[in-house]
Amino acid sequence: MLGFILGLSIIGLIAGALARLLVPGRDPMGIGATIVLGIIGSFVGGFLADVLFRSNSQDKGIHPMGLVGSVIGAIIVLLIYNAVSHRRGVRV
Repeated sequence: MLGFILGLSIIGLIAGALARLLVPGRDPMGIGATIVLGIIGSFVGGFLADVLFRSNSQDKGIHPMGLVGSVIGAIIVLLIYNAVSHRRGVRV
C-alpha cells in the first residue's frame, strides 16, 4: 500500500510538473498542489482514453493511465483551473 501511494505521488509530481512546464503562464503552485494536479490529470487522462479507445464490449470505468496520458490529463485540468481562477479574480 505504501509503495502504491509513493508511486502515485511520484507519477503525480512528474505529470504535474510537465503540465506546468508545457502550459504557458505563471502557475503559483507548491509541490503538493503539483502532485494533486498530476494525480487528477492521471484519472482525467484515463477516463478520456477509456471513452475514446475502448470498445463497448470491454469493461468501462475510470482508471489511472500511463505518464503520457497523465500529462495530457494534467494539461487539461490545469487549463480548466486557469480559466476558472482567472475569471473569479476579474473585477469591474
